[in-house]
Amino acid sequence: MTLFNFPQDREMDLIGVGRLCIDLNANEIHRPMEETQTFTKYVGGSPANIAIGLSNLGKKAGFIGRVSDDQMGRFIQNYLADRHIDTSNVVTDQSGAVTGLAFTEIKSPTDCSILMYRDNVADLKLHPNDVSEAYIQKSKALLISGTALSQSPSRDAVFLALEYARKHNVIVFFDIDYRPYSWTDEQETAIYYSLAAEKSDVIIGTREEFDLMEMFYNNPENADKVTANRWFGYNAKLVVIKHGEEGSMAYTKDGETFEGAIFPADIVKTFGAGDAYASSLIYGLMEGYTIPEAMELGSASAAIVISSHSSSDAMPSASQVKHYVHKYKSKSLK
Repeated sequence: MTLFNFPQDREMDLIGVGRLCIDLNANEIHRPMEETQTFTKYVGGSPANIAIGLSNLGKKAGFIGRVSDDQMGRFIQNYLADRHIDTSNVVTDQSGAVTGLAFTEIKSPTDCSILMYRDNVADLKLHPNDVSEAYIQKSKALLISGTALSQSPSRDAVFLALEYARKHNVIVFFDIDYRPYSWTDEQETAIYYSLAAEKSDVIIGTREEFDLMEMFYNNPENADKVTANRWFGYNAKLVVIKHGEEGSMAYTKDGETFEGAIFPADIVKTFGAGDAYASSLIYGLMEGYTIPEAMELGSASAAIVISSHSSSDAMPSASQVKHYVHKYKSKSLK
């Protein structure tokens, strides 16, 4: 079943909006941050990782965002360009803002944390004037994520992008991506997440993220179907709820329910899984895969990325993901 009719007369497959930052991943793993001496630098940020993932899968991706006017900003710009992501709408901020930094601590494969530096960051300086209606009109899909909604003017820019997307039949993907350090309080988060979700065609998040978003909504048992039905009352056609090690569930506006596959992984760290999942899920939907097949690709991609030290650098190609699915599905049949 095809849920979405992606417009085919568009130059681009997907445009991401929002966070462009730097991940500094610990090289000395299995120890606390206090004992870590060296880090490896990668491009980070959920929407950036998803756009990179789509590009690696063979799709034409672009980005709307701001980077700092320094070495880190140029590193991000060059990285995206090297991976064939259109950066014509990535603005170099002139206000003295800096690039957000994320230091990752890898105590064990399942005990990971992130130390964030997000004061005066360039990505939250994104302005409505940076959002081009003509640019969004060129794309089949728009990807937004939660962090960009945490402050204005970035928040205002995202809502303008959503208006342009709805006007021009651009499919909107909303990756909730809750980062508490970016927000003043949970009530504010719930309000703006809900307003964005109302304008989205696909909403992807963890059970905990959906719980936060519907804190003012009556769902005492945190039931997935109740959550999905709420958003089907607006523009959503697909709601994907992730349950960590237990996998994921997808719900369609037509009343269908699908359980995602789970693939084994040689886990190095836990972060990056959600971005990898989203990129391959979106790829699958764009390629006309069934929802269970697209979820399989997402789960396989997540397994590949958490088996690597990086997130952005580890985003797999289409052949790698398909091989991973085939390899482990074949084993399960023996």
